[in-house]
Amino acid sequence: MLNTTTTDAPQMTPTEDPKGWLEQQGIREVECLVPDVNGVLRGKALPTAKFLKSLEDRALYLPSSAFLVCIDGRYSGSNDEGFGYQDPDMRMVPDVATLCLAPGAGAGKAYVFADAFHMDDRPWMASPRHVLRAVLDLYRQRGWRAVVAPELEFYLTAPNPDPDRPLSAPVGRNGRSETVQHPYDMAALEEFEPVIRRLYGYAAAAGLPLDTLIHESGTAQLEINFLHGDALPLADKVLLFKRLTRQAAQEGGMHATFMAKPIAAQAGSSMHLHMSVIDEAGNTLFAGRDDADTEMFGHFIGGLQKYIPEVMPLLAPNVNSFRRIRPNHSAPANIEWSHDNRSCGLRVPAGGRAARRVENRLPGADANPYLAMAGSLLCGYLGVEEKLSRSPEASGNAYRSKSTLPKTMEEALDRFAACSPVRELLGEDFFQTYLRVKSVELDLFQSVVTSWERDHLLLKV
Repeated sequence: MLNTTTTDAPQMTPTEDPKGWLEQQGIREVECLVPDVNGVLRGKALPTAKFLKSLEDRALYLPSSAFLVCIDGRYSGSNDEGFGYQDPDMRMVPDVATLCLAPGAGAGKAYVFADAFHMDDRPWMASPRHVLRAVLDLYRQRGWRAVVAPELEFYLTAPNPDPDRPLSAPVGRNGRSETVQHPYDMAALEEFEPVIRRLYGYAAAAGLPLDTLIHESGTAQLEINFLHGDALPLADKVLLFKRLTRQAAQEGGMHATFMAKPIAAQAGSSMHLHMSVIDEAGNTLFAGRDDADTEMFGHFIGGLQKYIPEVMPLLAPNVNSFRRIRPNHSAPANIEWSHDNRSCGLRVPAGGRAARRVENRLPGADANPYLAMAGSLLCGYLGVEEKLSRSPEASGNAYRSKSTLPKTMEEALDRFAACSPVRELLGEDFFQTYLRVKSVELDLFQSVVTSWERDHLLLKV
């Protein structure tokens, strides 16, 4: 049930008056959310009075090991054994601009994102929010503003309590499960209308800037577009959208998954990122008055082409991610660019001068939105700084192009670790933490014997 508290009093905003906003909305509990390197929301739930007190005394803490947790819940440990065993606290500082209602969780609850700091107020740079903020600061120092628009795909599935069994499509409103593709089919979309209606209600209550929704090519695969805007608040909203989507699906007797490749015979799920850069007056820097691409736009694409292969762990963060990035599997496996060509990893959509942008089609839906945005924007930034040229425009079927992307997580992590320009700008604190977590996850995966191995090797080798 949504919190629909109304009043004749003027509507307050969280930024102007957090206490007044919380009272006006009838909030009794606030969840302070700290996204970890995998995009998992960690943190604390606290009574409103305690939350307000923390804004004054800054005495809200979380163990620093929160950034060392692998996707399976185990700790990856620290390169510094003494630090790892001490597990000192971080200071959680709520970003009151992110306060919003927590729909579907019962009346009287709110969410807020919090940033992590050392006790001496230095930013805890393993935090993805700080990583993205640092990249955006590079843009601001040059009088630029990055504008992004994420497109997020996901599957609705039947409940899957046994991970050894493949996923299957859920039963729709007509009492049947989808068995064939229905791309852009409105009747197929209506099969999940109860879940979609609930999700849109939750999103409106939480202030998520959703745009259009379509049925994608997979069975019960949907795609949501976000309105373009600033990267940091949009990354927050992508994570909230994931949480609310899972909740709405579960309440409808289904699961929602943002795995990059959840079903072997179906299309993968992406998080395409549309990116543009404007000046302080709001004018595009990617197209001139003659509507032609600017030199800066060419360098930006050149940077994406050079550095995306080196930062793939930020766009494809899991072993499963690389099952999606294969030629002719509804995902580009290249860094070619072209105008309005979806077989290219980098697509320049049709549109006028003000809408000139590039779409990075490589990130998966499983990517941490802060890190996918930070990595993509940093690649473009380096291209401009180094005045890199983009390749000739691709034509036809770019799936036939030779791929320069890493094909496995192991290769991707090796290349990421060796990329000095990116490593220098993102910092050792983040690199050491991220590589530690991802290396441990890879080792855990490689220790698992899969059903394919049992099926084909058990009685034959």
